[in-house]
Amino acid sequence: MSKTLINWLGQIAPWRSRAPSGHSVLIACAMLTLLLALTGCSSLPQEEDKVEEEVVLVVEEAPAIVESGLASFYGDRHHNQKTASGERYRHELKTAAHRTLPLGSYVKVTNQKTGQSVLVKINDRGPFVRGRIIDLSKSAFAEIGNTASGLLHVDVQVID
Repeated sequence: MSKTLINWLGQIAPWRSRAPSGHSVLIACAMLTLLLALTGCSSLPQEEDKVEEEVVLVVEEAPAIVESGLASFYGDRHHNQKTASGERYRHELKTAAHRTLPLGSYVKVTNQKTGQSVLVKINDRGPFVRGRIIDLSKSAFAEIGNTASGLLHVDVQVID
C-alpha cells in the first residue's frame, strides 16, 4: 500500500495508532468511491438541460380544440359529386366539409356526449347552414353517432 494512502487514512482515522489492515483499506476505498459517486449525482442541471425539458413539454401537448358545435352529414344526393378539392364525395370515405380549414388537412371529430371520435380529411367547403360547424361523410358520422339523429354536438381538433 502506498505511503500517501496510509497517511490519508491516518488523517481521516487519527484514533488508530497502527497502520490500517487490508480489510480497513477496502472499507475506506469503498467509502471514498461512494462519496465520489454521491458528489457526482448532486450537480446542478445545465442551462441546456432546461431548454430540452421545455421542448419536450411543448411536443407532448394535446391538439387544441378548434371549434365546438353541431355536425351534420352529407345527404344521399351528394354521393359521387365533385367536392371543392376536386375529389368525388363517397359515403364510405372518412371526409368532411369545413368553411375555413385548409383542404387536405385532417381533423379529429369527437362526439361530446359519448366521447367517440373519428379522423376525417377536409376535402370540401361547407356546411352552409347556420349553427353547423362541420359536415361529415355518412360513414364518418355513423362511426360516432346515429344517422337517424341528423345532428351531433362535437369538438373539432386539427391533427398535424
